[in-house]
Amino acid sequence: MRELRSSSFWRAVLAEFLGSLLYALLGLGASLRWAPGPPSVLGAALAFGLAQATLVQALGHVSGGHVNPALTLAFLLASQLSLPRALGYLLAQVLGALAGAGVLYGLTPAPVRGTLGLSALHPGVGPGQGVVVELLLTAQFVLCVFASFDDRHDGRPGSAALPVGFSLALGHLFGVR
Repeated sequence: MRELRSSSFWRAVLAEFLGSLLYALLGLGASLRWAPGPPSVLGAALAFGLAQATLVQALGHVSGGHVNPALTLAFLLASQLSLPRALGYLLAQVLGALAGAGVLYGLTPAPVRGTLGLSALHPGVGPGQGVVVELLLTAQFVLCVFASFDDRHDGRPGSAALPVGFSLALGHLFGVR
């Protein structure tokens, strides 16, 4: 519980809140349809991947730049994160994502807003298939993050930003359809 009294803990939780806010705002904002026609899968994938890479670079030294509850849970299960820190990160990530979506909702004109980037299963894909695809893509992302932050590489979180961002973009390119 000593961790809860440290300023570094609260800086890290605040960084996760801010990172999740920006991630939701930028990723979902790039997914909106401003013009008629099909949404740009490449644009959305790049937006999410570049947002993740940017946030890992900017916040990695403060909190690890998780921005994603799946990463926080993976780090907790791998004993790389304490339970209080993981709970703080998870709460900050959920609240940050809600705040980012709220800001986007307030900034976006109603005709463009639509479902605010909410995705749904393709009509030919069942819920079980969707869950399996999501699990596989999350596993590939988590594995990339663990490999990128491995101390045996060079120990600098900044060097992890590009592979993490590319991995997320790849998952979006595969899974969006």
